[in-house]
Formats: sequence, C-alpha cells, structure tokens
Amino acid sequence: MSRQTEPGVLAAGIGALRLDPAQLPARYAAPDRGADGGQRSIDLFADRVVIRRTTSGARMKLQLPVSAYRGVVVRLSGEALAGDAVEVVMVHRDPALSVPLMAADGSDDVVADWQRWGQALGLPLLVEEADGSMREAFPRLGAVMLGTPGPRRRRRSTLKDRRPSALMRRKATKGLAGQPVHQEREIIARN
Repeated sequence: MSRQTEPGVLAAGIGALRLDPAQLPARYAAPDRGADGGQRSIDLFADRVVIRRTTSGARMKLQLPVSAYRGVVVRLSGEALAGDAVEVVMVHRDPALSVPLMAADGSDDVVADWQRWGQALGLPLLVEEADGSMREAFPRLGAVMLGTPGPRRRRRSTLKDRRPSALMRRKATKGLAGQPVHQEREIIARN
C-alpha cells in the first residue's frame, strides 16, 4: 500500500496541495486552526477518511465513511483576494470535518480534478455560491447524472453483415412446397 505523502510535508503551503484520486490511499497534513501546531493529519481511502489531530494535548482520531460527506465542492479560496486561488474540498455538514483535496493558484485543471474526485469517491459535484450556499452542478436522479442522451451508435464492424451463427448450423431444406402431405382417416378403437 503506497502513500502519496507523509504527514507534515504539506503543512507549510496548503496552496500547493494536489492529490491524485487514482493514487489512493493518501496521507497528508492540512491546516486546522483548532489543533495544536495548527495542522491535522488526514488519511484518505476510497471508502473512508481518517482524521488525526491533537487539541490541548489530547489526541483524537475520527474515522468517517465517505458517504457521510455531502459532496465534492469547487470554491474560491478564502485567502484569495484576487480570486485566482481555487480549492476542491470534500464537504461535510460539520465544517471542521471537511477535507481539502486540491488547492492551487490559478490552476487550469480545476474542473478536471473536481470531476475526477467526484467520480472516484462516488459523491455529487457541488458548486459554492457567493453567499456560501451549495448547489449541485448537474441534475441527478439518485447517483445517476441526468442529461440528454447521446446519438445512437451505428455498428461499423466487419461483422455487421454476417448472419448469426445459429442460422449457420441449420441444414438447408427443400421446403414443403410441392411435397405430398400424408393424411389418415380417423381410427376409432372399440372393444
């Protein structure tokens, strides 16, 4: 089981955080204002999240299933005054349990990373509005995103003109046309 990073590596600059959803599990450090030292350790698996932090000398370990999270949100970073820093965060109803997945200054791949994280974790894609509320980016029916269906695909293989193999196993007959039909009279059995 390989890990992407070790705790403490990303503690100084969360602005350069970029994890790959294809390389789970991942262990990394994230800023936490309420923790001693100002950071917490996060172990991210495909099905669960383990958050470790120390507060007032007491060590805590929280293990949450991924299904406990509301979704994966893309938002402008709170530290960005110019509006070019973007974050991709796995959002929980309790903001203290939200987990950052990507933070970058003006990255061009934000939408691609956001969609890959939503697909890898099986969570809905959310967009944060200016007032702080969140909405789903695409309409869904359960876990299936709704949209217009694509055009029907046409078969373009060399096999499309072949007959089914079941028909090839049949023996050819002359047919019944012109063949004599045998008819019997009714036979009645009597004592």
